[in-house]
Amino acid sequence: MHRLLRKVLAASFAAVFLGAGTVSAEIPPILPVGEVAQGMSGTAYTVVDESGEIRPFHVDVVGVVQNGKTTTPMIMAKASGDLIESTGGVLHGMSGSPVYLDGRLVGALSSSVKDLSPFTFFITPIEDMIALWNMPDNKNQTHISTIDLKKVAEERAAREKKDDEKKETEEAKAPASKDASAGTDEKAAQQDAEAKPAEAKPAEAKPAEAKPAEAKPAEAKPAEAEPVAKESTEEKSGVYLQGFNDASRSFLLNHTFLGRSSHIRPLDATFFTGEKGTDYHATLQPGSMMGVALAYGDFSIAATGTVTLVDGKRVLGFGHSFLHKGNVNYFLTDASVVGTVSGVSSGMKLSNIGHIIGRISQDRDTGVAGELGVFPNIVPMKVLVRDHVLGREQSYTTRIAYDEDLLAQLTASMAYAAMSKTSDTMGENTIQIHFVIRTDAAESGKAERTNMFYNVSDVGKTAILELAQAVNIICSNPDEESSILDVQAEIDVNGGRKTATLVSAVPDKTKVKPGEIVNFTTTLKPYRNEKITLTIPYQVPKKQLPGILNLDVRGGGLVPAGQGISLQQGADGSLLLSLPAGEDRNISTKEKLKQFLSTHRNNEIVIAPGAAPVMNEKQQKKAAKEALEAAKHSSGNQEPRTVKLLGSDKPKDNGEAKLVTDYIIENSIHAVLHVEK
Repeated sequence: MHRLLRKVLAASFAAVFLGAGTVSAEIPPILPVGEVAQGMSGTAYTVVDESGEIRPFHVDVVGVVQNGKTTTPMIMAKASGDLIESTGGVLHGMSGSPVYLDGRLVGALSSSVKDLSPFTFFITPIEDMIALWNMPDNKNQTHISTIDLKKVAEERAAREKKDDEKKETEEAKAPASKDASAGTDEKAAQQDAEAKPAEAKPAEAKPAEAKPAEAKPAEAKPAEAEPVAKESTEEKSGVYLQGFNDASRSFLLNHTFLGRSSHIRPLDATFFTGEKGTDYHATLQPGSMMGVALAYGDFSIAATGTVTLVDGKRVLGFGHSFLHKGNVNYFLTDASVVGTVSGVSSGMKLSNIGHIIGRISQDRDTGVAGELGVFPNIVPMKVLVRDHVLGREQSYTTRIAYDEDLLAQLTASMAYAAMSKTSDTMGENTIQIHFVIRTDAAESGKAERTNMFYNVSDVGKTAILELAQAVNIICSNPDEESSILDVQAEIDVNGGRKTATLVSAVPDKTKVKPGEIVNFTTTLKPYRNEKITLTIPYQVPKKQLPGILNLDVRGGGLVPAGQGISLQQGADGSLLLSLPAGEDRNISTKEKLKQFLSTHRNNEIVIAPGAAPVMNEKQQKKAAKEALEAAKHSSGNQEPRTVKLLGSDKPKDNGEAKLVTDYIIENSIHAVLHVEK
């Protein structure tokens, strides 16, 4: 049925452009750009204040700009009248404002020429915008079945209504029950009437200011203006950031795709006053405000503009792109104007996004297109930050539109913003971050990891890389689109430096047999603190060949060259997984994720086979003697303690032993065992 309806609507559009048939009841008459001529006059509609009233302003056509083959022509026009004089010209946020010439919709206000009159602007032809409704939509196809909140609410309301009717039947007579039911039906009918976007033709609603266009023959050719370079125009909307402080805003712009967007505006405090939730029965009118958002909540990334055209539940707006990413999966929101600010060459509307009311599916050069009452797949994210220096604990929540190209960057940015705002410092800190990603890309249904990080300045930039990398692996699945249910992160911030160096690691015996347990008395020297001695059991591999077994005792973050997985940032701002040489790049996403999550942690002591040290026999004897003396000295100050390893009292026969500590281990030392038959 839905496909049939789309075909009918598509046919009606075709009839309009071919000059035959009638227009859809929701769509006003269309004026093709080929019929636009210099000197034509009309009216545009927009909202300029907190009243939300859609108000008209006068428009005169200057000419049509033809920018070459396959490029959308632009209509140059000039705005005038009391309204536009009061705002100081065309403002950022007016993009999408519908423009009518001779009573027919010609297009949407979209941009202006930089450094020229703020009253001159360009119009994107409506026929190029309507084409967005028929473009392929392959997003929003994740496999995990999410809860349909709208359906749940409707089912709950139906149950409550049924219970109420049953109660009334038992307590009252049949006629009374009939009257009550009639009242309910009347209320439902009223709600249905209110939900219909009846005011789809603002040109008819406010005809007083529209000046009649001069009579022109249908075949009149439009006056052609000089071509205008794209870089010389300024789109009349922008991407705004809410909830970010200076440090996290800078991180977002410098380390993600947003830094390359010309749409970014340095506005924060006046944008978006708080999350309003979801409105399942919202309507929009041409000329009213709308919003498009990547993230919605305590941290929001969004743009506001104006609605151009509404056809039932389908919406067109902006007259230009949001981020120009084609087929997308973004939030469609309503929006409201706080006020306007005039500038020397151009001003802006100060606007708030409001409720989530639908989904944006197309983000193209000619505008954005979406649908009311249909919602994007999302990834809810919660970040809890505990600053143990300031005694602060703060939780942040946001909803991120599911987009595989953006998700890794956005989750990392949200985590960094939460740290930056709570700790309020970019100085020396040690951070422990624990994250859980619920996803079908992990064998257990969740990807979980804890690690510690230290830096003399702004350690948060390093701490969030592993979270970004885990999300990136999930979103880069070459076999199928993985799904992410949610992301949760807990971050503990400790002031100062929590690092330690290995002083010695002395085995309780040096001659061993395959499968035998060796206890290493290991001494740590924390930064500006007393030494700590602990015992780490190590099991010689059962298949170890006789001879010398060289072991590295090291911090988990010190991976031998050529054996580890590293993080790199791509040229496009994405965070990439760098596989070691010789790694099988054809392994499954589940296995790749498992390998990444099991990599050693910075605060682990790892005992594992390593290369023989480059030193002569005399140097080896000296090193062994120094290690023994250091072990005796440290054990005299503190009794050795055996630490439980990874939830097991027994070491594993995998050629290595690991011990989690409260410190980031900064170095490595060498040990030698002699394996006998």
